[in-house]
This record gives sequence, C-alpha cells and structure tokens, in this order.
Amino acid sequence: MGLDQIINDCKKNNSKAQEQLYQLFSKKFFGVCLKYSSNYADAEDNLQDGFLIIFRKIDQFNGKGSFEGWAKRVMINNALQKFKGVRYLELTNENIPEDDVEIDDENVPIDYLMQIIQELPDQYRLVFSLYVLDGYSHKEIADTLKITTGNTKSNLSRARLILKEKIEVYTRIEIKSLAK
Repeated sequence: MGLDQIINDCKKNNSKAQEQLYQLFSKKFFGVCLKYSSNYADAEDNLQDGFLIIFRKIDQFNGKGSFEGWAKRVMINNALQKFKGVRYLELTNENIPEDDVEIDDENVPIDYLMQIIQELPDQYRLVFSLYVLDGYSHKEIADTLKITTGNTKSNLSRARLILKEKIEVYTRIEIKSLAK
C-alpha cells in the first residue's frame, strides 16, 4: 500500500493505516524528538504526542508538499509547546556574538554529540536544534519562539560555545587515554 493510500485511510481513522504510518516514520521522527528533548523518555513522550496530533490533524494535510515535511513540522511544534515560558538570553551589546564559534566534531561519536546537545539548557538546545539541525533561519526561529532575531543569534552562539568546550574536554580525555 502506498503512502497516499495510507494517508487517505488515516483520514478515515483506520487504525491499521495509523499503525502503518507510525511504522514508516517513527524511527525518523524519534530522531527529531531527541533533538528537542532533554532526555530519552521525554523524546518518547514527544513522539507519541506528536503522532496523536498527526492523526487528529491529518485532514489538514492537503497533499501539497511532502507529507513527511508536514508531519515533521507537527513533531517539532509539539516538542516546542513543552517549552512555553522558557527564558531566552536577552541580547545586550556585551553578548552580541562577534564571530561564529567553530566546532571541531570530526572525531566525536554521534552518541556523545546527541548527549551534549540534550544537556544544553532548554533555550540553547531549542535554538541550536532549529538552526543547525533543522535549517530554520533566525527569522523563522524568532517567529516560532516569539523572540527577537538578536536573541536567536545570541542563544545559538552560547550553545555553540558550550558544545565547543565539551568537545574540547572530550578530545583531551581521548588523547590522554590513547597515550597510555
């Protein structure tokens, strides 16, 4: 059965079609949820809640554009709802990022990268994930989170700085362990 047929059947509340849709996209969308969650259990909750919203709002998908893109947006928006009221770094002249922080992550395992991204404070993790991992512009992030573009840039810079420091520590530890 093709995706279009599965979607049409989901619009009729067909539980078998809903299960098929879940099977098709759950692994990919779980990765999306991990980026916006502070731990594995929260990501699982966001995945389940996101699919419930998809099934409830699937009639709103009109076939223009990709279903996967539409559903991914639903997942991201669901995860972001959990962070209403998060305080973002206020932009002042002292904390305007002068240069983009470069992160050398070539020799760092992906599991460790995901772990340190999840450890970021909520406001930094959300902006970092939207900008770096999902390709949102600063304007889109500002509109989505209802903050200024200056705040998005500042929070992104802080997130990158924290990640860079953790990667540098990890790299030093790895070099010491290899030297033994």
